[in-house]
Amino acid sequence: MNTDLLTTLLQKIDEPSARFADLDRYYAGTQPLAFLSPEARKALGDRFGRLATNLPRLAVTSLAERLRVTGFVGADIWADWLRNDLDQTSGIAHREALLLGSSYAMVWADPFGRPKATVESAKQVGVLTDPGTRRITAAVKRWETATTTEATVFLDDLLIRLRAEQTGATTQGFRTIEEIPNPLGVVPVVQLKNSDRLLDDGVSEIEDLRPLVDALNKVLVDMMTTSEFVGRPRRWATGIELEENEEGEAVNPIPEGNRAMISENDTAKFGQLEAARLDGYESAVNVLLGQIMAVSALPAHYIGQLSDTPASADALRAAEASLTARAEARQAAFGRAWEDVARLIVGVRDGADPQLVDVRVTWADAATRSIAQEADAVVKLYQAGLLPASYALKRLGYSDSEVAEIGAARRGDALNTMAVDLGKLVS
Repeated sequence: MNTDLLTTLLQKIDEPSARFADLDRYYAGTQPLAFLSPEARKALGDRFGRLATNLPRLAVTSLAERLRVTGFVGADIWADWLRNDLDQTSGIAHREALLLGSSYAMVWADPFGRPKATVESAKQVGVLTDPGTRRITAAVKRWETATTTEATVFLDDLLIRLRAEQTGATTQGFRTIEEIPNPLGVVPVVQLKNSDRLLDDGVSEIEDLRPLVDALNKVLVDMMTTSEFVGRPRRWATGIELEENEEGEAVNPIPEGNRAMISENDTAKFGQLEAARLDGYESAVNVLLGQIMAVSALPAHYIGQLSDTPASADALRAAEASLTARAEARQAAFGRAWEDVARLIVGVRDGADPQLVDVRVTWADAATRSIAQEADAVVKLYQAGLLPASYALKRLGYSDSEVAEIGAARRGDALNTMAVDLGKLVS
């Protein structure tokens, strides 16, 4: 094993680890408070150890839920797709790529010779690409067991299994365990990259949101601080003698929680201070939410800004137009990666050259539309003769296997209506 190549690949895994940890904190809503003054920290103490609006998670999931693969055209791989649970784990790959900037899929053969496809985190995988073709030329996956650190290097002609006899190994201590020939002729690792530029390695969907979310959290903490200390009306009294505690210190004779205040001094006076208004914080929150909506394409009803009049279905679709367009752009970017995965599946299953397999991925509609609206539109297109029945069913979200089952059921119903005995036909 080329030591320099292995070191370079393993360093690719470690380079973004600090950035990934920071993005994870924002996604989980556990990032530290920013822009908080020392006075506010002292006043708050441990009252608000964690206060965060988890809009970064919403920005990721609102896009990921609109990215659903429904089938492939040009190669029959749907059964392999379902057997490898990619109908579920592909959504995890999308969320990982939207959060960290990239995720990966690997394809190889299982012990029975069937295609085995898995999705992988960018925290465990590093790749090298050809600057000219932008194709992956080498890849590595590193993970830990209870006692060892394992790694596998993927090349276009060879797979190399490595092991270090301790946990936490980074680039040193690995020895070769096994070398496996790669008959595919290409590296069986595919990158799902979240980017609209050519030369970067993928950008997190929440990268631009982080300073705005920090500012929003700061305003909310300020509002809670104000509410705690001056948001409630405070009472005052004069002409009352102060009491002393055991240490000889003067204390208020009327505890804060007492509802009634009594004094034997007829010159004593009581009053109440006006409570602080919180309207200014609401204005600041609305300004920041407006910036967050502009950057993330989240519509107002996604972040809780609701009007007194309920919006119509058309108004909601119009409000989500920017988010839908962003999801369609991600479908185009991730679709190329899933097509490469499909080519590798065909290569493992049929022994074909993956580079010669022509396949296209199909997606569910990224727009929000009710079942009744979608069905009405598709039925009108079908009745006008613009769509065949099989394609109309696909437009409604049915998979290829479901379309085939529906077609078989319709043929059976037609024969039953005609009173045809299938048993006699078979005999």
